[in-house]
Amino acid sequence: MLKQLHIHNYAIIDSIDINFSNHLNIITGETGAGKSILMGALNLILGERADTSALLDKEKKCFIEGIFKTNHPAVKEFLQNNDLDFDPEILIRREISSNGKSRAFINDTPVTLSQLKQLSSLLVDLHQQFDMLELNSNDFQREVIDSLAANNKLLEQYQTVFKKYRIALQELGNLRSQQSVATKELDYNQFLFDELDEANFQDNEIENIDAEIKLMSNAENIKSILSDIYFQMEESEQPIVQQIKSIGNKLHALQNVYPEIETLAGRLFSLQIELKDISSEIDTINQKVNFDEEKINTLNERMAVGYALLKKHNVQDTAQLVEIKDHLEKELQKVTDLSEAIEGKEKKVGEYHYDSLKIAKAISESRQKEIKPFEEKINKLLVQVGMPNAKIKVDIKEAETLNSFGINTIEFLFNANLSAAHKQYELLRKVASGGELSRLMLSIKSLVAKSVQLPTLIFDEIDSGISGEAAKQVGIILKDLAEAHQVISITHQPQIAAKAQTHFFVYKEIKDDKIITAIKILNQDERITAIATMLSGKKPTAAAFENAREMMGN
Repeated sequence: MLKQLHIHNYAIIDSIDINFSNHLNIITGETGAGKSILMGALNLILGERADTSALLDKEKKCFIEGIFKTNHPAVKEFLQNNDLDFDPEILIRREISSNGKSRAFINDTPVTLSQLKQLSSLLVDLHQQFDMLELNSNDFQREVIDSLAANNKLLEQYQTVFKKYRIALQELGNLRSQQSVATKELDYNQFLFDELDEANFQDNEIENIDAEIKLMSNAENIKSILSDIYFQMEESEQPIVQQIKSIGNKLHALQNVYPEIETLAGRLFSLQIELKDISSEIDTINQKVNFDEEKINTLNERMAVGYALLKKHNVQDTAQLVEIKDHLEKELQKVTDLSEAIEGKEKKVGEYHYDSLKIAKAISESRQKEIKPFEEKINKLLVQVGMPNAKIKVDIKEAETLNSFGINTIEFLFNANLSAAHKQYELLRKVASGGELSRLMLSIKSLVAKSVQLPTLIFDEIDSGISGEAAKQVGIILKDLAEAHQVISITHQPQIAAKAQTHFFVYKEIKDDKIITAIKILNQDERITAIATMLSGKKPTAAAFENAREMMGN
């Protein structure tokens, strides 16, 4: 509830404090006294934009403060999510400096207008004359039916599953897009892979073939040189290995007379062994080197295949060809993996859709049950507020696909004058006038309020276009609504003012040679005078006073 509103230096308000009661607060006053200015100031702390034209004194800043008292879980959650201190009493402050800059605060912490609007929507339900876009909204119409049908828990369950369904559906779409791209390249990639797989080149194979071909092509020359070297080392008249051995033996004979010779003899002995080993390896290599024309032809054919693939893929060596083959294999495997992933995701989508549809149908059934009672109650209230020939009808259909709130489309239909000649219902937004919408909204809110804990309800001239018995019935509805909710209503109708628990009177006065707006709470006698004045003018008659007392007594 809104406990207190303080306004300073706004429009023609110098400084006023308004302390609201818990139930029905009525604000009256002559036209132009400043009632709409109060709403303008209130709108500022609810997040509306401001400008310096609103300042009474352009040299001073303007500020509006509202103190709200609430323990609503949604308010607590908002404050926690925005790192704001929670207190059952919430102070909202809005400042407009003389240079036009505006600042907003929640419990003395600076906030954005967006944050302010979010919080204010949880604290205040502001119902202004002709501001009926909400009533014309299909979302609002659905929320009304769901509130009356107590669908909150079902909707929470549904939205949890439906969220999973939408995510899975999006993931499935992404997988299918990937598959589509991969499939376009599948045949070509498969051809390239098959070609490389058939060639089946191993690491460094092309380089090894090239070396082997060079070796075999020079086999005769190589064998001639190797044979000559081996001959000189082992088989000539004076083989090098044998000569080294002989020299070593001679040195060995001197080591008894010259001890240092032993080291040299040892080195020659090691050299002889090394040369022997070298000659042996030369002979082995020589035996292996053979000219094989058939093998050379085979290697050249293999080499030609390798060179063709290197050129085709614009790479330099076998290792890069192997990398390309491995990459192609992975790309081909992706298509297989995607098919499997798509199959699994399709199964998940089907499961989530089934679960969502099951809950959606339960919600739909609950809504269907509420439609007839809702229509009967609202139509009865419409008679009460002076619209005896007006009727509302709820058109509920099953949609082709699931949406965020189930499987229904809900539309309020309306007929302002359901006579024998005109029984056609049309869309509410097309046929209802501002005054009709205003009373219809009051009827709906008074009905929903019995099922849902609404925030502070503010009605700005909801009585437009009505009088007499209809105004009286609107007053009764407001008073009933105020039994469980704080209601603040600006009115011109004495029948409504008479129902107030707290009656505020807005008036103009002169202060420091300036005309400013002031407000006061009326006592019992002042209320009678105010209502009598509303009934018969500035000089109320005795009958008007009597009528005022009767209204208040009732």
